[in-house]
Amino acid sequence: MSHLKRQKVPKNWPIRRKGTTYVVRPNFSIKKGIPVLIILRDILKVAQNRKDIKRIIHAKQILLNNKLVKDEKNNVLLFDTLSIVPTNKFYRMDLSNKGKFKVKEIEINDAGKKIAKIINKKVIKGKKVQLNLSDGRNFLSDLKCNVKDSVLINLLENKIETVIPLKEKVKTVVLEGKHTGERGVIKKMKNKTAEVKIGNKNVEILIKQLMAVK
Repeated sequence: MSHLKRQKVPKNWPIRRKGTTYVVRPNFSIKKGIPVLIILRDILKVAQNRKDIKRIIHAKQILLNNKLVKDEKNNVLLFDTLSIVPTNKFYRMDLSNKGKFKVKEIEINDAGKKIAKIINKKVIKGKKVQLNLSDGRNFLSDLKCNVKDSVLINLLENKIETVIPLKEKVKTVVLEGKHTGERGVIKKMKNKTAEVKIGNKNVEILIKQLMAVK
C-alpha cells in the first residue's frame, strides 16, 4: 500500500492530524523517518502538491545524503542531510526536545557529513571487520570502536572520518523513552544504564537508548 492514513502517522512526525485522509507511506519504516515528499511539501513548503514535488525530483534538484533522490517516498532518517540544489539550501533531520522529528537548516560545510550509530560489528571473510550502522549503511573499517558508539561519515567520500565513543563526558541524544530528543552529557556509565546530565538534572537512562554526538 502506497498510502497511510493521516490519523495513523507516528506521533514523531511534525504534521497536522487534520487534512487529507491519506499521506504517502515511506519505502520502509514509518517510525524511523519521514518521506521526502512530506518534508518538501508539508514542512519546508517547497511546493504545494505531490505533482510539483515529483517534477522537482525528476529535474534532479533534490539530494539526500549527497545522492540524487529518485522517489518521493524515500525516507529521510535521523541526521540525514537534504539538499535543494536550485536554492542552495541544506537541511538535517533532527529531533526536538519533545521527541518529534524536525528539519533544521544547516551550512553547506555540514551537509557533507552525518552521524550514525554502530548497531552491529562482525568479522567477515578475510578477517575484515564490518560495521553495521543505524541508517542501514555498512562499512569495512579497522578503526577502534564498539557497538553503540557513533561514527561521523563523510558523505562526499563515502567513508568514516572518526569514531565518537559512547562514554563518560561525551555529549549524547536520547533516542527512545520518555526523554526522547533531549540532549545532555554522560556523567557516569553503569552496567545497562548511564547517568546523563540534562539541563540542571541528572537522569538515569538505558544505554541502548542513547546515541553519542558531537
